[in-house]
Amino acid sequence: MRTLAVVPIKTLSSAKQRLSGALATGARASLAQAMFSDVLASLRRSQRVEAIAVVTADVVANAVAHGERVTVLPDARQDGQSAAALIGVRYAVAANFDRVVLVPGDTPLLDAVELDELLDRCAADQLGVAVVPDRHGTGTNALVLTPPNALEPSFGPGSFNRHVNHAIGAGLTHRAEPVPSLAHDVDTPEDLAALSEALEGRRTIAPRTRGALRQLERSGVLVS
Repeated sequence: MRTLAVVPIKTLSSAKQRLSGALATGARASLAQAMFSDVLASLRRSQRVEAIAVVTADVVANAVAHGERVTVLPDARQDGQSAAALIGVRYAVAANFDRVVLVPGDTPLLDAVELDELLDRCAADQLGVAVVPDRHGTGTNALVLTPPNALEPSFGPGSFNRHVNHAIGAGLTHRAEPVPSLAHDVDTPEDLAALSEALEGRRTIAPRTRGALRQLERSGVLVS
């Protein structure tokens, strides 16, 4: 089954506004770039993902994304994560992919093996929609859609229930699919602290994000 991973990335200089009380613009941009780089590296290690589409208007993210199996799609309107994800969905349909997995760029713990297992389960059970919840159980940290346009993505607060309800309303086979390595995203200082704690003692995971967090700790911006 041909699978495209879609990663929407905001302009890095304006990323993570909800962290503005804790981190300056430059620090937020560096952290966002590090997390995106780790997500991209994990997707490249996936055996089930044939190609990756990064949707962005950011020059730096564009440069980071270029490489093996990656296509950069311009996000000219910058209307948010759902609209950017939809750009990737439309590309997938036009390029004849069988399904998409929509992955945020701020889930740096993503494990390629867990992702492949998720995609295998979806194929085996012929799911139209798989919704991966965040650690709070309210947001969506990945969405698997078969075919790619099975459901219009609707990210943001409360998106987990929204995606489930939309799947029910459309009569699609669907399931909630918790994936441990996709539980952590970073929107708030509390999320950042939880991510830092999750990385404790796991030295081979998310190396770029770990480095960015160490730099913030050394500069006194982040307390370990």
